[in-house]
Amino acid sequence: MRVLVTGGAGYVGSHAAKQLTKSGHQVVILDNLAEGHRPAAGSTPFVSASLLDRERVVAAMSEHKIEAVMHFAAFAYVGVSVKDPAIYYQNNIVGSLALLDAMRGAGIDRIVFSSSCATYGIPERVPITEDHPQHPISPYGFTKLVIEHALADYSHAYGMGYAALRYFNASGAAADGTIGEDHDPETHLIPLLLQVALGQRESVDVFGTDYPTPDGTCIRDYIHVDDLATAHVAALEKLKPGMALKLNLGTGHGASVEEVVTLCREVTGHAIPVRKTARREGDPPALVADPSAAKRELGWQARYSIREIVESAWKWHKAHPKGYND
Repeated sequence: MRVLVTGGAGYVGSHAAKQLTKSGHQVVILDNLAEGHRPAAGSTPFVSASLLDRERVVAAMSEHKIEAVMHFAAFAYVGVSVKDPAIYYQNNIVGSLALLDAMRGAGIDRIVFSSSCATYGIPERVPITEDHPQHPISPYGFTKLVIEHALADYSHAYGMGYAALRYFNASGAAADGTIGEDHDPETHLIPLLLQVALGQRESVDVFGTDYPTPDGTCIRDYIHVDDLATAHVAALEKLKPGMALKLNLGTGHGASVEEVVTLCREVTGHAIPVRKTARREGDPPALVADPSAAKRELGWQARYSIREIVESAWKWHKAHPKGYND
């Protein structure tokens, strides 16, 4: 298929675009580079545009005869969304609705949407299944839930086929080392720890050591970004007009902050000092996916272990200590 990947110069989007091409699809990336990196798109056809620029988006769809969309273009910092929700509503909600409007105008009826486990909020039970109540506690999570509702309504009214893929902690880098994680500011645990190993920061804060978990630190479900990319391609290839898929993407296994710290020390051979501090407000003790629905619906399951995730990330960060600026 001819696929438009919005946000395809970002972290997950670039890996999905790479996997789409590997799977034989024709890919066009659309990104305004607000948070993405042009080198991450490689030689893939690229359109520099905002989703709010309807004329350019429609023109790109028409020129490249697009048949389906993968939508990654969104702001994704939970803390920033709390401090400045307006830009999140504008970018994540208004921008996504503009994209859906452009798709309708171009006669495109299939979309794979990058959603998030943040739509669940504080979980009532773990592992989390797709029927778990969705009560997001941040504007970021709320923006993702709004678009999930919009997609359901568009599917019902206009016959649009969609997959809302709620993923857990995206981690790691492409197996071939060509693309990886480069955020500014960086907030994700694994790259923060690796930056300490590279001498780019002195230590990493561990928020809370008194949670009701085996070692007192938070547990998260870390999923390799290449596994996420494979799931997106599988969802796209299954979609038909009017179909609705809402799936969790995770490994089904959690790793605590303390376990990840230890693993990063082993992989890098560095001491990686940490500072133990108070809990952060809103951090649930554990977030772990039940990925059985994705296996049932897509024949997909995560392949990479947490150690392989850290090893791939370390390979990328060692080769690109300044990220894409290298």
